[in-house]
Amino acid sequence: MTIRVAKPGFFTTVQDLGRYGYAHLGISPGGAADALSFRIANLLVGNDENAPALEMTLLGATLEFEESAIAALAGASCECTASLAKVPANTAFELPAGAVLQCGSMTSGGRCYLAVQGGFDIPLVMGSASTFVPGHFGGFAGRRLRSGDVLRLRQHGSSHIRSLRPDALDALHAPQPLRVTRGAQQEWFGPEGFDTLFSTAYVVSEQSDRTGLRLKGAAVRPREHSELLTDGIPLGAIQVPQDGQPIILFVDQQTTGGYPKIANVIAADVHRLGQLRPRDEVRLAEVSIVQAVQTLGEQERWLRELFVS
Repeated sequence: MTIRVAKPGFFTTVQDLGRYGYAHLGISPGGAADALSFRIANLLVGNDENAPALEMTLLGATLEFEESAIAALAGASCECTASLAKVPANTAFELPAGAVLQCGSMTSGGRCYLAVQGGFDIPLVMGSASTFVPGHFGGFAGRRLRSGDVLRLRQHGSSHIRSLRPDALDALHAPQPLRVTRGAQQEWFGPEGFDTLFSTAYVVSEQSDRTGLRLKGAAVRPREHSELLTDGIPLGAIQVPQDGQPIILFVDQQTTGGYPKIANVIAADVHRLGQLRPRDEVRLAEVSIVQAVQTLGEQERWLRELFVS
């Protein structure tokens, strides 16, 4: 079965949950920017949660389905129609043969995920189907989708679909500060540096992308100006360059860097980074390592209880 891309949207790529184990070669894990919404979309249609799916950014794609298919949309709010009928979000739905799925602009959040039962048939590169655009590999020809591209679907042996519990997603993207722990170079910053970081309402810059989110606001200044030997960078690390404007390193980040890292977004909040849009306001709040681990465990339990039995 094939799906033809009539219009690619602003930035649509094939993603999975990323490729791990290659940071020593300078290759970041990549994968879905909002892995939680990505997993929900796949689970709704009965896929393995790591099945390749489409990540659409800010403006969705228009896709032509050769045969009937079961699909689901999750993540940012995006008005989508199939043969002029509105398609619901966070629900598995059937597309008849010949259907044209049109996804428009996202009205809240930055990324919407389209999972199709069976998953997209994409060759694995280093164990992953995710597109790594900076490296020009993975996904569909190592790039964002273009008009005229033809995507193939894997064969699926089950028609099992799932439903969400009522109001299950109400708290998923509730407004709250991004939670962070102190970073690898925390000793470079005195109390005034952390006071600035945690009291400032930053704005996401238009220069942000999957590599990093540049924040604009009050400058954070280290109390010492030393040369940092380049070291490894974890996902969600918050670097402070010379201008004092924090940068949150994201899924397609470089794996090493020379700017001091004042803090790190906790794993349970990384999915929220994937839904930030240019000019969105961001506030940060500190939690302990213990709290960060507990929160991730709670999130995983919430995900497992999200679906109706």
